[in-house]
Amino acid sequence: MRATTRLAAGSAVLTLALAVSACGHTDVQPHRAASTTGSASPAGCRTASLTWTLVLLPERTGGRRDARLTAANKAPEACLFAGYPGFSVHNGKANSIEGTGHGHPKSFTLRKGTGVTVDLRYTPRGAKGAGDYCVTENEALVSAPHNPDSDRVNVPVVETRHKAAEIDACGDSISMSPPRYTPAPASAARR
Repeated sequence: MRATTRLAAGSAVLTLALAVSACGHTDVQPHRAASTTGSASPAGCRTASLTWTLVLLPERTGGRRDARLTAANKAPEACLFAGYPGFSVHNGKANSIEGTGHGHPKSFTLRKGTGVTVDLRYTPRGAKGAGDYCVTENEALVSAPHNPDSDRVNVPVVETRHKAAEIDACGDSISMSPPRYTPAPASAARR
């Protein structure tokens, strides 16, 4: 006897195969049906299972600064990175500037060593249009998409040569580009 349940979102099909043996015992064997790509979708990435890096890029003309946030899967199992990461820079508990993205970014299945990169753009203190609301900090608070507030980590800010640096952002928000897939480095692929 087979029972099939379809979830409301239509994202997965759970099939329970109930096999009644000749002795009258019942075995319950859960099976996940294959997705359209031929395999079950992995669970969402957890903040702690990602290695985070925040690098300030060299200054550009025009009064804007750029930074790059990366997250690589360090867990042995694959996970789904679906959406924008949580990102904020705090001066104490009261003052903060949040990262904001627009639209619906692609989702990526991250196997061990692979990751995503998000470009950040912000207005630094003293630049035209910077305003009075500014936050200067040597770390940012980040989280994987759709993770609870309690599942966040502090990531140190570094420059391109990996020396400690500070992000000095002004305004209402820091603009985030849609995440893009980052393959594993050649050294990680050989492991």
